[in-house]
Amino acid sequence: MKNNRSSLFNYSAVDRQKETYVAGMSGFSPLIPFDQKKLEEKAKSILSKEAFAYIAGGAGTDGTVQQNRSDFSKWKIIPRMLRDVSSRDPSIELFGDKLPFPLLLSPIGVLELVHRQADLAVARAAAQTGVPMIFSNQASYPMEQCATQMGESPRWFQLYWSKSNELVASLVKRAEAIGCSAITVTLDTTLLGWRIRDLDLAYLPFLRGKGIAQYSSDPVFNRLLDEPDNSEEIERKVTLETIFNVIELMRCYPGGFFQNLRSKRPLKAVRKFIGIYSRPSLTWQDLAFLRAQTSLPIVLKGILHPEDARMAIDHGIDGIMVSNHGGRQVDGAISTIEALPAIVEAVDQRIPILMDSGVRGGADIFKAIALGATAVCIGRPFVYALALAGEKGVREVLKNFYADFELTMGLAGCSSIAEINLDNLQAV
Repeated sequence: MKNNRSSLFNYSAVDRQKETYVAGMSGFSPLIPFDQKKLEEKAKSILSKEAFAYIAGGAGTDGTVQQNRSDFSKWKIIPRMLRDVSSRDPSIELFGDKLPFPLLLSPIGVLELVHRQADLAVARAAAQTGVPMIFSNQASYPMEQCATQMGESPRWFQLYWSKSNELVASLVKRAEAIGCSAITVTLDTTLLGWRIRDLDLAYLPFLRGKGIAQYSSDPVFNRLLDEPDNSEEIERKVTLETIFNVIELMRCYPGGFFQNLRSKRPLKAVRKFIGIYSRPSLTWQDLAFLRAQTSLPIVLKGILHPEDARMAIDHGIDGIMVSNHGGRQVDGAISTIEALPAIVEAVDQRIPILMDSGVRGGADIFKAIALGATAVCIGRPFVYALALAGEKGVREVLKNFYADFELTMGLAGCSSIAEINLDNLQAV
């Protein structure tokens, strides 16, 4: 087991409260809002309308986004008294890593929309706290560059299963080479959800060459660019806006502006990415191919039905993530906290269960753990913090989540993760 020492191992909720209130005595306000609603509102005030829509938006009417939050209220915490909680240990072990508390950073793509340092800033913050970062397949910086920021701190890799199995194998081998602890296969985005905020703005960042750094840095993808492309090109009008977007693409893509302009390689890369990035024909039988490529634990992300959880175990999968993609794929889908109990029952402690979508504080983490989750993941909160204060903002939001959870755990009468269970909850 890797013992990933970090500041959070020697940090407590009391420490967080003290440093905040003492700083206030000297006239210093918190770097980012503690209130998650204010955090989102403040981020919205500084982000472009396209960036905020892409990060905050869900599918359709945002019904699933809202349900992810409201369904947490269907469970109430029942605090227990006169239990010694003077020492509290919120740490867990997961796939050979010791984590400061049961939380990971969800894979979020196109972080360059909110901050120039994007994934690199998040990687540094994650390393400083010991919280695992799941590298996005749609990252703004290659996974190798992010790994150099993290030392021995844990990291995973999110895989979007491409139409090219050779590219899938290449991405997985790269993840192994940089010390990832697990591969998380995102299953719920074989087709792009009906995201009306993005559609109203007619904005998709990938068409501008954003969020494709894992591809442009991959040897297999670059070889595919040199092969004949028989895909049908979408007809578009050439306007001044078109020219500006192409210039931006040429500047951002690896290789240098004039070289890119001559070769038109960035345009080829965007076209190739759009053509192969996901595979709607993916089935359970395809998982054998991935298992043959790696000895790393494989986690399936997007599981919402207990039968799918049982199928995952039958196919030798090492973990599952209960997720509806933050409400971004299916409007009106079941919330993750609502789906969790049936999946926990189906899994019956045979493999770890993670949960994301809708987690906004320590009480949410506590409820998920009590219902049987091994850990949770957060996405939008750390992205908003990144937008406001870069690396420091991400570090601050992680410290806030840690302190909130540790305090909730202690006030509920639990001194360790093992003591959190269904006896601590009441269904409404």
